[in-house]
Amino acid sequence: MDIPAIGDAEELSCDVLVIGGGTAGTMAALTAAEHGARVLLLEKAHVRHSGALAMGMDGVNNAVVPGRAEPDDYVAEITRANDGIVDQSTVRQTATRGFAMVQRLESYGVKFEKDEHGEYAVRQVHRSGSYVLPMPEGKDVKKVLYRQLRRREMRERIRIENRVMPVRVLTSPEGGRAIGAAAFNTRTGAFVTVRAGAVILATGPCGRLGLPASGYLYGTYENPTNAGDGYAMAYHAGAALTGIECFQINPLIKDYNGPACAYVANPFGGYQVNRHGERFVDSDYWSGQMMAEFAAELASDRGPVYLKLSHLPEESVASLESILHTTERPTRGTFHAGRGHDYRTHDIEMHISEIGLCGGHSASGVRVDDHARTTVPRLYAAGDLASVPHNYMIGAFVFGDLAGADAARYAAYEGELPAEQVAAAHELIYRPLRHPDGPPQPQVEYKLRRFVNDYVAPPKTGAKLSLAVAAFDRMTGEIAEMGATTAHELMRCAEVSFIRDCAEMAARSSLARTESRWGLYHERLDHPERDDSGWLHHLDLRKSASGAMEFAARPVEPYLVPVDGFAPAGGPSRHLGEVALVPVATAGRSQAPAAPGSGPADAGAGDAGAGDAGAGDAGATLAGADEPEGAGGPQDRPAGRSGGASPRILELLALAEESPGLDLLTPYLDDPDPAVRAAAVAALGETVPAGAGPALAARLADAAPAVRAAAAAALRELLEVLPGGPELASGLRTALAVPDAAVRSAALEALRALRLGDAGLYAASLVDADPEVRIHAVRALVSVDAVPALAAAAADPAREVRVAVAKGLASVHAPAPAPLDPLLDDPDPLVRGAALAALARAGCPAGYAGRAVAALADAAWQVRAGAAAALSAAAPGAAVPALAGALADANADVRKAAVLALLAHRDTAAARAALATAVTDPDADVRAYAGRA
Repeated sequence: MDIPAIGDAEELSCDVLVIGGGTAGTMAALTAAEHGARVLLLEKAHVRHSGALAMGMDGVNNAVVPGRAEPDDYVAEITRANDGIVDQSTVRQTATRGFAMVQRLESYGVKFEKDEHGEYAVRQVHRSGSYVLPMPEGKDVKKVLYRQLRRREMRERIRIENRVMPVRVLTSPEGGRAIGAAAFNTRTGAFVTVRAGAVILATGPCGRLGLPASGYLYGTYENPTNAGDGYAMAYHAGAALTGIECFQINPLIKDYNGPACAYVANPFGGYQVNRHGERFVDSDYWSGQMMAEFAAELASDRGPVYLKLSHLPEESVASLESILHTTERPTRGTFHAGRGHDYRTHDIEMHISEIGLCGGHSASGVRVDDHARTTVPRLYAAGDLASVPHNYMIGAFVFGDLAGADAARYAAYEGELPAEQVAAAHELIYRPLRHPDGPPQPQVEYKLRRFVNDYVAPPKTGAKLSLAVAAFDRMTGEIAEMGATTAHELMRCAEVSFIRDCAEMAARSSLARTESRWGLYHERLDHPERDDSGWLHHLDLRKSASGAMEFAARPVEPYLVPVDGFAPAGGPSRHLGEVALVPVATAGRSQAPAAPGSGPADAGAGDAGAGDAGAGDAGATLAGADEPEGAGGPQDRPAGRSGGASPRILELLALAEESPGLDLLTPYLDDPDPAVRAAAVAALGETVPAGAGPALAARLADAAPAVRAAAAAALRELLEVLPGGPELASGLRTALAVPDAAVRSAALEALRALRLGDAGLYAASLVDADPEVRIHAVRALVSVDAVPALAAAAADPAREVRVAVAKGLASVHAPAPAPLDPLLDDPDPLVRGAALAALARAGCPAGYAGRAVAALADAAWQVRAGAAAALSAAAPGAAVPALAGALADANADVRKAAVLALLAHRDTAAARAALATAVTDPDADVRAYAGRA
């Protein structure tokens, strides 16, 4: 392709420019538009399915739901997890605004798990506090957000430009404020400039920093399209970044690079073990110290480390598979099948991910205040890009909202765009076209990221980090020589320049902080101790006037929420300047005699020892490796647009972009082709016109299984936004007679969630032939407190249904122990265990306490664990001695249940004495929970 002239640039104008169409960017655009701003949203892929949220989320890690958690407790937890280096004012925004954001997302149609009474089903995963809120339909979050962007009133204010990739934020020469951006089209190569009143960076983390063990450039733990674009743009615009030495490192499935999913598996009873089957993690799951413990176990003779699921019942394993093999990673089931692994029979080997930069999961990023403002006027940052520790998805939405509201105050910049900055951006984008036969991007990127692994990944030393800086300096020239011939290749080349910038920031920041902190995230072998007296401060970096990377030590501000062990005093920042490199010894000068006629033999033997391989040393296989199409990979193509798609489907997809009414969709819903009807149902779920609910309910009786499945999925997704009414209720009741069990389950779930059924209707489904339908009937009966009907289901032939009944009898508004009697004598140990555990909610008076004490001797550990849980509600005199004895049980889960039950009796001296003996238990979970007492 030809290099476009700067004068031919397409110029766009807006009040608020949002860069990145993922989690934070979408919310920023919506909020800015709601505040009256003209918004331009630039996305290098396609907003419909871009960003880390594109495949959905299985849950929220930090939901501070009233009645289940307190904002101050959350702030204290994040402060401790981040070893005290936190701006609590930013973390507190997530803590106090997060629940309102959950409700806002619900109003859009995002579905969060709730119990039978409509209360949020928050789970405890961390050592203290209940913050994890599952999302049963989390795979559809991005679709829901895109639907909001395409609403008519939003389309009038939000202009979306897909396939446009910014490379630099433009700043005004007079005041240094953000005034726009320079970008290019990743399909046509056209040059684009934007003038704006304010700029919001929402480009996600730098997930493509370290090299995965597979060597595949895009096989990263994080979304591989997140190449540090925003980190580099903020840096070159003059903004301060902070905490860049605090890396993101995660446990993962070995050789697969998928998450090990403590947040998913833990509530089901899964956990991490060493090769002896022992739990070993003492620290909390969101701390770097947990990763240090993981790495140490892996490197010891107790390794390897495994995700243990094989002890779980079939019902739990099946539920986990439905999450882990769909929302989390659709290829995960294929991977395990290829290795002959099954969660029922195999514990899954785990390992450690490559390093990355991510504020949402550690602490690194662009420095922001509590309104998402960076240190550059009118430049904002939100999401994983911003340094708000452990912000996760809800925090990304909160700071996107804050950025959009604040930025909406500004109108488009009307002056001339700075010619020098525009020219520099133009050169950065198009220079690979000047030498199309230069080293290809995959090989240069492989070499760069191999250096990251060799010299920057922990454990760190000053010598290795100094070698890294030297390597990245050299590679500046190699990156400038990369060749490209297409716009897609230009995009990849620009990403390599961003990765190099982030790599240098990571190396120099790690050099500057001469202590160890955050466990594995910043482990310095040459400075192994944490130094609160000298280093309880943020390490900020920025680009100096001379173009060098310089640092400042910014003391942590006094806390809003006191935390034991830390007492920051605040104060002014201290300028540190550039970081000094550590001298790296070589073998010295050559001692060999000089050759006749030659000069002094002064070449150091170590001069070639810094990993100075040629750009082509990545290996021939990489040069021809397949890479994702577009920034979003193969999934970047909308479903249903293959060459063989029906013309009717193509018409329908075009129509859906205009948010049509039900009348325009009805002909497609009645089309004789089931593929067209299924696509129409999907469009109905995406646009949700008036009357969508009854129309979807009608399709539950469609003759085609694919159409029924699409209707059931759409109904589940839209339960939070569909208005209940007689027509919808009638359609759902009719669906209870459809032969398809999946349809009957969906109809029962919708009737319960929308409060459209009664006890008689639900009880009728207790005789359904399908156990899954009967479980939904049980949940529906709980929602109306129909205890007699529930008790009658205690004789169900399916174990999983009886377990659901036991849990349901504990979940009604006025639980009582008597209805549990038949379940306490059930022949199945899982049912007995569930019934005993239910006594913790239903009450455990003297007679039942005796049964629980006796059950502590049962042969099944699940029964013993349930008995321990029951005794948390019994009188201390009977419960505490029995629980103290259970602390010697051979099964760690029973001992853990005993500790948790003893915590309910901690007011008694005997319970405290028993807990004191458990702090030395060989099981990490038992120790951790006992230590909390």
